[in-house]
Amino acid sequence: MGSHNRAEGFFPDSGFVSRETWDRLRLYADLVRKWQPSINLISPKTLPELWERHVLDSVQLFRLRPEPLTWIDMGSGAGFPGLVTAICLTERDAGWVHLVESNNKKAAFLRQVISKTGARASVHPMRMETMNATLSGVDAISARALASLSELLDYAAPFARENAALELWFHKGLDYPGEVRSARDLWGFDLIEHQSLARDGSAILQISNLSKRN
Repeated sequence: MGSHNRAEGFFPDSGFVSRETWDRLRLYADLVRKWQPSINLISPKTLPELWERHVLDSVQLFRLRPEPLTWIDMGSGAGFPGLVTAICLTERDAGWVHLVESNNKKAAFLRQVISKTGARASVHPMRMETMNATLSGVDAISARALASLSELLDYAAPFARENAALELWFHKGLDYPGEVRSARDLWGFDLIEHQSLARDGSAILQISNLSKRN
């Protein structure tokens, strides 16, 4: 079954992005497979499920928030979900994704994908602790399989102080309810839980109105 057809099986409305975008995403997946032997981009055991486990899981974010925002994707790694969002934004011809990745080899991979797909993104080889000194004017922040929710909120806090309307979008696994409880001890925030189509019990957390508790 082709990638586009498998997308139709995954999403009840796969037409929310164009066939050209699906083609760009398929090219991206091919580049992951090509680079994987030399750079450990994703867990090797998930490579056979690359399309569903990584690409389509990441496309869910654009499906939920397709507006052409300015994003930071923290700890981009192989580019999930930020580079997927940037590829989807090509059909909007607006919006931008700042990919923050401190590993130089992974940063080189991300630049290669941007070059091949025309993704609306730039790569910033820096640590997340320093990104607020360089990046500004951000509408939303994403992250996937990166750190605990409390740590992610700590990284995002400087941007929330700059922009009260900042949105945070974090892919989280089965243990996310415990992470939310722990984070609420330190942070105040509004939360919407979007149940994942990729795995039962996992979710994409939409967080707004972030503030540090006294």
